[in-house]
Amino acid sequence: MLFSKILVAYDGSKASNKALDRAIELAKVSPDAVIDVIHAFDFPRVFIGEGLAPLPPSLNNDYYNLAVQTTDEAKERVKAAGVTANVDLIQGAAAEVLLDYAKENGSDVIVIGSRGLGGIREFVLGSVSHNVVQHAQVPVLIVK
Repeated sequence: MLFSKILVAYDGSKASNKALDRAIELAKVSPDAVIDVIHAFDFPRVFIGEGLAPLPPSLNNDYYNLAVQTTDEAKERVKAAGVTANVDLIQGAAAEVLLDYAKENGSDVIVIGSRGLGGIREFVLGSVSHNVVQHAQVPVLIVK
């Protein structure tokens, strides 16, 4: 099965690096394939009771700079692999960002690592990969 629009979730984790490697392999067997690498990030929030506690602007700035650095790593990897790729940094919840992007851009497949850098939210809300599999309109390749 050949794909021409490959969407990859990338957060810099070991699993997402493997997912990017697999997407690159898929792109190399399809001459006209384009990889869309998405790094979804969201600023941290701290709730105290029912209220949202303000965080120092420097923390948000550090978090954003880390997201930019992660995106730059992905750009370097696809460039070194010699495949056609778009790398985007999008703010929002990872699963929602990926599903919306796939729908709006006509992705043929979503490639995602089995575990990312989700932390404890993964246990409370369910993993990003599980959410994507449950709601995607296109095939999803989960890479372990």
